[in-house]
Amino acid sequence: MAELTAKLQEVTGGTVEIAFVDQGYTGEAAADQAKVNGITLEVVKHTEAKKGFVLLPRRWVVERTFGWLGRFRRLARDYERLTETLAGWHWLAFLTLLLPRLGLNSA
Repeated sequence: MAELTAKLQEVTGGTVEIAFVDQGYTGEAAADQAKVNGITLEVVKHTEAKKGFVLLPRRWVVERTFGWLGRFRRLARDYERLTETLAGWHWLAFLTLLLPRLGLNSA
């Protein structure tokens, strides 16, 4: 966990303050390792009362993003040999999704 959070802070320039994680990261060890790099772990827990499908807080954001990326055929399978190439395709997919939201009119 310490190596992962250190890399995350390196890539993002130290801007991550909180990370939403599932119940696999409960316990003091994971929280302490993340805290070393300035990240607070918030564990999203299942409710005991409800059975079946329950929409967890913040989980929908991740699922929505995966749904958006699933529309790009190149990302549906692992065709790339290099991780840098795969990362580039992800950047292109997100640019395709987010540029229209800027609302710039082509004049």
